[in-house]
Amino acid sequence: MTTVSRAAPAQTLTAAPFGRTMLAFTLAALLVSGQIYVVIPLLPDMAATWRGDPGSLTWLVTAFGAGYGVGFLLFGPLSDRLGRRRLLLAGLPVAAAGTALVALSPSPELALVLRAVQGVAVATFPPAALAYVAERVEPRRRVVAISAVTGAFLVSAVLLQIAAQVLVDVIGWRGLFALSAAGLVAAWLGLRAVMLPDGPAGSAGTPRPSGAGGSSRAERSSGAVVWKELPAAYRTVPALLRDGALLLRYAATVVLMAGFVALYTGLQLHGVTASSGELLALRAAGLPAMITVPLLMGRLGRVAAPARAVAMLAAGALVLAATALTGAAGMGLVLLLAAYAATVTGGLPSLNEAVSGRAGQARGTALALFSFSLAVGAGVGSQVAAAFGGFTALLYGLAALMGVAALAVLASTRR
Repeated sequence: MTTVSRAAPAQTLTAAPFGRTMLAFTLAALLVSGQIYVVIPLLPDMAATWRGDPGSLTWLVTAFGAGYGVGFLLFGPLSDRLGRRRLLLAGLPVAAAGTALVALSPSPELALVLRAVQGVAVATFPPAALAYVAERVEPRRRVVAISAVTGAFLVSAVLLQIAAQVLVDVIGWRGLFALSAAGLVAAWLGLRAVMLPDGPAGSAGTPRPSGAGGSSRAERSSGAVVWKELPAAYRTVPALLRDGALLLRYAATVVLMAGFVALYTGLQLHGVTASSGELLALRAAGLPAMITVPLLMGRLGRVAAPARAVAMLAAGALVLAATALTGAAGMGLVLLLAAYAATVTGGLPSLNEAVSGRAGQARGTALALFSFSLAVGAGVGSQVAAAFGGFTALLYGLAALMGVAALAVLASTRR
């Protein structure tokens, strides 16, 4: 999931150490983004603990997605104003605490609230992290760095589900949330060790002069100005939401992400296979495509972003329809799921570029709204899966939605 902010002038910045920075940020991205998906394999065990229905507990995914989306809208502009390091190092401890409290939750109702809190706190990471990488990694390595972090966001959807399925029988669902909390603390410590200092408030990318001690009067004045001007960061949102073409592209983004989450949730809810080994293989099916497709995007970049998005959405609709029509199982289903994952992996950056190209000078805020759309889709997807009575019906429904989304993006090019 990507949120892009304007970087400070390159000559004012100190380059971050590439290897340590990439290791810390990529591992943190896997853990942070994966928190929305890790609960999917845990639904049966959580339902058994609380004597409930796994389908009703899909709201735990939705609550996190709602908090995550709200956090994107809040923290994207705040990252510009308050500083990348300040925001990130304040948010991750809160996320760790919220995650640990989910592990201790005595009821699904309290867990629902805590998952929303967890989502809001975790949302401090993507906008601050991507802006920091864009500003502080030396230019010749910047594309690789951004691709590594954004790729980790998507790969986490598979890796965290696999880890949860493997570990839940060993440490239980509460133990998994406790382990996630410990991981977030470790991520905070790693980022704290490698991130360079922010400048004074309001100059997120500019390093603080060496030897600076406590807050000076000028810094306090600067901070006061930042908070006073903070509402200005949000003033472009209504104008962007009045752009019909952007609205259509945001809607398509919601559909694409909702379908992705709904498919994986459906594998869990609708008993596609009785074997845990086969379920593990189905979850892992998309991983090779998620790694390979970004390597091919350079060649596909010659095609206009909206056209690429239309093609990926239409291809995804066809793959889902073919899966439903053939009743594929076993290796056939694995291959079709891999093809579907390829369309999602290619469709998300294409929609990102389509939004960015349309937004002009409001690109940063437009992409914050794009990230919000991703979070909404991720949150809604679990409810979509629960709404259908079987896996085949879910596939047909998702195929229809992706077809409509392809037509919406095509219509947006004519506005």
